[in-house]
Formats: sequence, C-alpha cells, structure tokens
Amino acid sequence: MLGTGNMGEAVLAGALRAGLAPEHVTATVRRPERLQELADRHGVRTTTDNVAAVEGADVVVIAVKPKDVAAMLTQVGDALPHHAVVVSVAVGLPTSFFEDRLPARQPVVRVMPNTPAAIGAGMSVLSAGESVTDEQVALVEAVLAGTGDVVRVPEAYQTPAAAISGSGPAYVFYVLDALTEAGVAAGLPRDLSSRLARQTLLGSARLIAETGEHPALARERVTSPGGTTIAGLRRLDQAAVRAAFIDAVAASCERAEEIAAELGD
Repeated sequence: MLGTGNMGEAVLAGALRAGLAPEHVTATVRRPERLQELADRHGVRTTTDNVAAVEGADVVVIAVKPKDVAAMLTQVGDALPHHAVVVSVAVGLPTSFFEDRLPARQPVVRVMPNTPAAIGAGMSVLSAGESVTDEQVALVEAVLAGTGDVVRVPEAYQTPAAAISGSGPAYVFYVLDALTEAGVAAGLPRDLSSRLARQTLLGSARLIAETGEHPALARERVTSPGGTTIAGLRRLDQAAVRAAFIDAVAASCERAEEIAAELGD
C-alpha cells in the first residue's frame, strides 16, 4: 500500500476486514512519525521506503494524490514484480496513464473507492487495464471485498461513477449537516437533531436498498396531499436543490477530466 492518507487507509482497513493477514501487508508513509501510529492501529508492516515495499508484492495499491503518481511510478517501476497488479485509487487518471509509465504489460486495475470503505460500507468501482487477466481482477475484487460493495465497469464509466460514489459521501455529509442545523433552528437540541437526521438518512437508504423501490415512489408514499412534507419539498424545488446536485456531479466530472489533462503529459 503506497500512500496511506484518508482513502488509502480506508482501503487498507477494508482489506484487513476481508481477511487479509496484516503480516502480509506493507504500508508506506511519507512522515516517519506516522509509522508507529499505522502499525499500532492495523498491525501491518510500515516503512517510508516505497521501493522496498513493492519487492515481491502480488498487489500494489497506489494511493497517493494524483499529482504525485507519476513520480511514484518512476520511483518503483523497476522494482515491481512483473506479475504484480498495480491498483490505482487516484481520481481522474486512466489505466493508460499507468501503463505508459510502467514496464510493458504490467497489469493495472483502476478503482474508485470511497471513505465508508473504512467500516466495510463502501462502494468501489473497478475497471481493468489492457494487460490484466480475469484472475488478477478477481484477486483485486477479493482484496476489496471487505470494503463493501464492488462493481466492475467499463473504464468510460469511471469519471461519472467517481462523481457519484467517490465524491458522494461528501454530499451526503453536507445534507446530514444541513438537516441537523435545520433541526437546531427549529428548536431541537443539537445532539437530538443530529441523531434524528443521522438515523433518517441511514434508514431511508437501507429501505431503498432492501426493497428495491424507486426513490421517487418511496418519496410519494410519505408525501400526503396538502401536508407538511409536500410543503417542505416545494421549498427544496424552489431552491433548485435537485438541479444543484446534478450540477455538483457535472462539476466533479469536469474537474476529474481537467486533472487527467493536466497530468497526462
């Protein structure tokens, strides 16, 4: 695991939850003071030496920021075992970015996880590169199994999928915070408002997941004619909240494409 920031550590925690033995994992960090912290929390080997970390590895997860990926590939490329599957969790960078900078026919898999992976409730979107086999993709899926749901998609879907599930937790946290503040504004104690908002989001998502009902139909079932819910929904429509979410996803897609263009040379 090369890079253990928020996303890297979330993937690490999920992989260990899936049954990956900590003694078989090496995680790298930039700051020496984080070495012991990470080892104590997860029981894995830790180092600041990226080259040493990849020697003999079957799977190498690149979890540094997109701007740092090219330098990382230059640093470790010659040390990678030819069979090692390189897994990218860097937003915006296609598998070709890695294939162009690694030894010929190095297997590459692109994955966009999200931070709920840390508790086994994540969503990971996976796409295979040119030289990776089905068996190698299955190995990556097995490593990610403990992070939550994993879906394999054509790489052309990666950017919009990342805008939904990769950036999506931030949007959900935004809504959760807004509902909590609304409850406080209406006179509720903050801890109670937070509890109500949190469980409402959790329960509503679970209801849709377990019933398979379309969200629009579920919304209609709790919206009585002339009632309090329709009054609130009307205000949301007047504020163009639905359109704002669509614009947010579009902006995320645009930024991902900009990152790819900026770093692609």
